[in-house]
Parts: sequence; structure tokens; C-alpha cells
Amino acid sequence: MAETLKKGSRVTGPAREKLATELKKKYDSGASIRALAEETGRSYGFVHRMLSESGVSLRGRGGATRGKAKATA
Repeated sequence: MAETLKKGSRVTGPAREKLATELKKKYDSGASIRALAEETGRSYGFVHRMLSESGVSLRGRGGATRGKAKATA
């Protein structure tokens, strides 16, 4: 994915399948959706949709979660 896609250009056919495969591989190896969006020059939503279409099981959001404090032993 060396070249950045032109913003707003349609990605169809074999090019879309190739992009989906590359995004899936990078996401599975730990890259975030935001990092992939920046790398490709596309929006977060576009990358999210491409990953969903290619059957990737998306990771949950990180960060602190709210809930009951863990009991100290």
C-alpha cells in the first residue's frame, strides 16, 4: 500500500479486493483503524467498512472502562 489513494476516488473490482486484503493483514497484525486510514488517505469509516466486508473480527475499544472497582484481596 505504498501509494496513497486519491481522496474521494472510488475503489472497485480487483483494486478493492487487493486493498481489503492488505488492510485485513495489517489490522490482524496490530495496526489500528485510524493508523490504516491515515496511511491510505481514506476516512476511518471507509477503512472500518472495508474491514467489516472482508470478515475481520474487529477489536473492542481500548482505554479505561467504567465499572465496579476490583476487590482487593
